[in-house]
Amino acid sequence: MSLYAAAVQPFFEYGFMRRALVASLSLGLSAGPVGVVLMLRRMSLVGDAMSHAVLPGAAIGFLVSGGLSLFAMGIGGMIAGLTVALLSGAVSRATVLKEDASFATFYLASLALGVLIVSLRGSNINLLHVLFGTILSVDRDAIVMVGCITSFTLITLALIYRPLVAECFDPAFLRSVKGRGALYHLIFLLLLVINLIAGFQTLGTLMAVGMMILPAAIAQLWGRTLFTMAALAAIVAILSGYLGLLLSYYLELASGPTIILVASILYVISLLAAPSGLLMRRFNRSHLSG
Repeated sequence: MSLYAAAVQPFFEYGFMRRALVASLSLGLSAGPVGVVLMLRRMSLVGDAMSHAVLPGAAIGFLVSGGLSLFAMGIGGMIAGLTVALLSGAVSRATVLKEDASFATFYLASLALGVLIVSLRGSNINLLHVLFGTILSVDRDAIVMVGCITSFTLITLALIYRPLVAECFDPAFLRSVKGRGALYHLIFLLLLVINLIAGFQTLGTLMAVGMMILPAAIAQLWGRTLFTMAALAAIVAILSGYLGLLLSYYLELASGPTIILVASILYVISLLAAPSGLLMRRFNRSHLSG
């Protein structure tokens, strides 16, 4: 078998592989740029917390639909994620707790509640599907949902690009010119939640945030401008999805974790070889000392 055949044959032969590829490519287009903004805002751990906060809503959707209905679980997860985001923001403004602390408390309760709901009314297999995703079983409706989320995310990011960047780097300036920084913060939280829902559809609640954070971290090591980092993050996320699906097919591994592991390997390579990576810093230090 030639390299070309090995790289494309699974997607030609099997419809579920084609659907999984389309879903992962669509997810990467939006999750990568959102992850870059998330890291610039120093909200990486908040993103991780939010990925678990959608679990109770997804579990309720699972119970209402009587099975693994991705649409019902996605709607439930979106409601749960937005509720946690709004409650955390309200608590951080009304008490001495900072936003990351309030997110952490709510996400722990949400994670425990979601696992409890699924374990009471479902099987261990159902719980594994919710936690680690079912990318090889995504259907046409799930692909349409992920595609709509991607389109909405990219259009919204283009519309609020300037104030969002200003709110990232100089929120005091945005407040001084009455730039409604809180509004853009809420809009970004909405984008974060719906992209986690898209990731949940394919990678599960425990893996969804990986498609945001790892490509964004890689992009920061290679890129110098925000646009370059966003583009690189999208490319890395797409490449991770493609390579992860291929490896999972040939090695008979779980697809969701394999995709995240591929992104992790790319991160380690970038950590060593990128212009701001460890090897280049060591080389530059040796060159200067010599």
